[in-house]
Amino acid sequence: MFCDTAKVSLKAGKGGDGAVSFRHEIYINKGGPDGGNGGKGGSIIFVADKDTNTLIDFRFNPILTAENGGNGSGTRSAGRSGKDLLVEVPIGTVVKRDGQVIADLTHDGEKAVIAKGGDGGFGNAHFKSSVRQTPVIAEVGEPGDEFEAELELRLLADVGLVGLPNAGKSTFLSVVSNAKPEIADYPFTTLTPNLGVATIDRHDILIADIPGLIEGAAEGKGLGHDFLRHVDRTAVLLHLIDVYNNDAGEAYHIIRRELDKYSDLKNRPEIVALTKCEGVDQDIIEMQIQSIRQHNPSANILSISAASHQGVDDLLRLLWQEIKKSKEQKGRETQALSQTTEINLGENRSKIQNGKESLPVISLSTKELRNAWSVTLDDNGVYHVTGEKIEKFARRTDLSNYASVNRLRDIMKKLGIRAELTNQGAGPDSLIEISGKTFTLVEQY
Repeated sequence: MFCDTAKVSLKAGKGGDGAVSFRHEIYINKGGPDGGNGGKGGSIIFVADKDTNTLIDFRFNPILTAENGGNGSGTRSAGRSGKDLLVEVPIGTVVKRDGQVIADLTHDGEKAVIAKGGDGGFGNAHFKSSVRQTPVIAEVGEPGDEFEAELELRLLADVGLVGLPNAGKSTFLSVVSNAKPEIADYPFTTLTPNLGVATIDRHDILIADIPGLIEGAAEGKGLGHDFLRHVDRTAVLLHLIDVYNNDAGEAYHIIRRELDKYSDLKNRPEIVALTKCEGVDQDIIEMQIQSIRQHNPSANILSISAASHQGVDDLLRLLWQEIKKSKEQKGRETQALSQTTEINLGENRSKIQNGKESLPVISLSTKELRNAWSVTLDDNGVYHVTGEKIEKFARRTDLSNYASVNRLRDIMKKLGIRAELTNQGAGPDSLIEISGKTFTLVEQY
């Protein structure tokens, strides 16, 4: 069964907790702290696999969980790292989180860390210093990433066949690829995509015959986005129109209108072919061509017959030329991107391209972003502190360990958070919430 969409729940492994331990051995005086660190939680990693061609497994197994890291122990023994969960997905899989693309796997063997495992907490041996000889501080492990992801399979093809239902797309594909043993026998029905490999002048062209569009497809009517997502990756669009259509121009316009509404397909190279032209009077063919040109005067239009192979080789050669141009253009764009060097100038980040300075892009440096924080007061009198750095420390704070909580309070003081809380009216017994951890501003006795 072919399946090109799925939703999965991901939960990466939690980091192991650090240990509070002291070395106790006979004849060993002042052995000192020896609590080991917790192990790192396992991550969830997707791997593109050429032998996988559907997302159907995720329909039956929608929950993916990686292994937690082990806790630290005495004698500075670190906890074992959790095993990563490797998940095979089809080539062309796009992973989205809250509608945003976080991974796009386009090559066999390509890997992407989708959900990162949490870091392990430090044991008390980590906190020993010249002024802190016997620390009783240990961190808890950070939770791993946990969220729901949407998966989409977008076929990777050179050419996408578009056209209204019964335009002759399946017939065309079966003819141009019929004598080629490279054709993959994909178990698709007429309502799902079909792939075929056509060969012309020793060049292979991967063609996707995708179910027909109807008016309103971009809004989800008919097969809607189930169709359009597969066209999105193709280098060239081959628009097939039945020469016997009562109004070829209107048929062309309907499809173009839907394509223009979706992604960047509006500017994708396109070739138009009138199908089923064997034995058709040239005047009728010319009339249909002119009808199409009323909507696109510069359209590249050919007339073909898949049944008699009329014009098919010329069409394939033209397709290959467009594919070649597209690949060369992508190569130039990749090269230009690699020549772009970013120089971090603190708050001013300038982009140097081909030796010339472009307009500066003002942004906070990575360090400043990590240290940034904010304080808000809710209706219940609880102060909420947010910020990347302080939230990371809070997640690793063991609220049952007074020394660990006092360490967090000390970090808040150094970052200026405590002063801001005081300015906003927080008192010693005010409740502070950071990343789900709630405690008082000052230690209560």
